[in-house]
Amino acid sequence: MPKMIYGTAWKKEETTRLVQEALSFGFKAIDTACQPKHYREDLVGIALQKSFLNGLKREDVFIQTKFTPINGQDTNDMPYLASDDIITQIEKSFIKSKENLKLDFIDSYLIHSPFSPLEDFLNVYKTMEEYVEVGQVGQIGISNCYDINMLSYLYDKAKIKPKVLQNRFYKDSFYDKDIREFCKNKNISYQSFWSLSANPNILSSNELLVLSKKYNKTLAQIFYKFLNEIDITPLNGTTSKIHMKEDLDILDFNLEIKEINSILNLL
Repeated sequence: MPKMIYGTAWKKEETTRLVQEALSFGFKAIDTACQPKHYREDLVGIALQKSFLNGLKREDVFIQTKFTPINGQDTNDMPYLASDDIITQIEKSFIKSKENLKLDFIDSYLIHSPFSPLEDFLNVYKTMEEYVEVGQVGQIGISNCYDINMLSYLYDKAKIKPKVLQNRFYKDSFYDKDIREFCKNKNISYQSFWSLSANPNILSSNELLVLSKKYNKTLAQIFYKFLNEIDITPLNGTTSKIHMKEDLDILDFNLEIKEINSILNLL
């Protein structure tokens, strides 16, 4: 999994253009969801096909999408029916995702958020395990899970262990410190979203200003580099070509341990 992922939420009709631009600037991972309320997964698929025709190889791009339970959907526009049982919901959603993305293989497939009843939640995860077993999905995981007990329970019950947790990275959840430690111990990749927009206090801190001048990098570049240094893979949803190029340009420097610790102290 690449060190930064292009996020496609809320891109609406601009999704195809923006995903193509992101791929052309060097993004190697795309995140979406089968949730028409917030994502145009179908337009991600068009962008991928156009990029493949322009020379991008399928094996060089990491595609991640999600099953969104009914409580996260617009009931007037869903990939399944409200009357469908939970297994039918996940099956229809997965088929729709493959149709939208025009792919037979999904690199990473997530449950968009925990939901109840718990039995249904576990049955959805078990169905996703089957997709891995038959070679249609590379890895599975969960998003928007801020309860370490829930994550631990899922991990213990899972036959195929979750490989990804994708959460909002912000102070209201104490930056998931305990959860991130759990992920590290269990070899679960932690992905962050709203990494910049939810942390204006950090981006405007003296610590980042000093490092920005030292390394001649933007504040966003410093923060993205910091996230990578502490084993976080951030989602990046910029619509700016300049920022796409800048945000990927963080491989030519490394933060010192004391510098990493100075930012950690802000969390």
